[in-house]
Amino acid sequence: MTATSWNTDRPWRGIMVATALPLREDLSVDYDAYADHVRWLLDSGCDGVVPNGSLGEYQTLTAEERARVVRTAVEAAGDGARVMPGVAAYGSAEARRWADQAAEAGCGSVLLLPPNAYRADEHAVRAHYAEVAAAGVPVVAYNNPIDTKTDLTPALLAGLHREGSIVAVKEFSGDVRRAYEISELAPELDLLIGADDVLHELATAGAVGWIAGYPNAFPTTCAELYHAAVAGDLETALPLYRSLHPLLRWDSKTEFVQSIKLSMDIVGRHGGPTRPPRFPLTGETEAQVHAATEKAVADGHR
Repeated sequence: MTATSWNTDRPWRGIMVATALPLREDLSVDYDAYADHVRWLLDSGCDGVVPNGSLGEYQTLTAEERARVVRTAVEAAGDGARVMPGVAAYGSAEARRWADQAAEAGCGSVLLLPPNAYRADEHAVRAHYAEVAAAGVPVVAYNNPIDTKTDLTPALLAGLHREGSIVAVKEFSGDVRRAYEISELAPELDLLIGADDVLHELATAGAVGWIAGYPNAFPTTCAELYHAAVAGDLETALPLYRSLHPLLRWDSKTEFVQSIKLSMDIVGRHGGPTRPPRFPLTGETEAQVHAATEKAVADGHR
């Protein structure tokens, strides 16, 4: 397996794909298909994988399934450093247990949302990240104030970094202006692109990685786009970005899991069904994803 930008010292850098999880028609996890998917992504130019994120439907998994998904990813990747499991949980103690499991599996980093059982204040957020960081695996913070209602502001992120609780942030707020404030307040904190549809804007603002959704369906083109964007190669990046943006924006919509899985099915990969409460796309939403995916295929993306 070859990756084009993998950083051995900071393995959370580069293209880390938030992996969709293949399910059988009976909604059981197809671990063999998942292992194949991980290998395919790395062979296609991505640098690592993020299992048990929202795209991986972690909220619907049993504890046994969730642990096995991580082990499967590590084995398929051939190097645990390329694996960044999501360790989000309602309680800090449970998140810490998942971080301990990731450490035992040899993972290079973990991805952690703030407390999401309620709108946590700064004290609770700092204690939450400190507890998980104590597992000894580098923690990437995930700022998603849309869903968690807790905003990891640039100032709060800088404080978490000073305290040694985080090494990077997956920035999903959609506010690209934050990139500059984060770099001013915490120059050593790695900024990772957290939403596919602001990839170019955050890449040109200094992001050093992308926790990505749509490479699940189009890894080769997405890798080309990412590398061109971070290199400042506008001649290559902008046409690709414009062409792919009708798809990339689905990563920020409520139906992102179904949309990416549908795109995977269309291009000949195994996306498959989703577990309730998510149900298949229908009507105009399904038609829009179909059209955007088929256009991407027609444009030669892969």
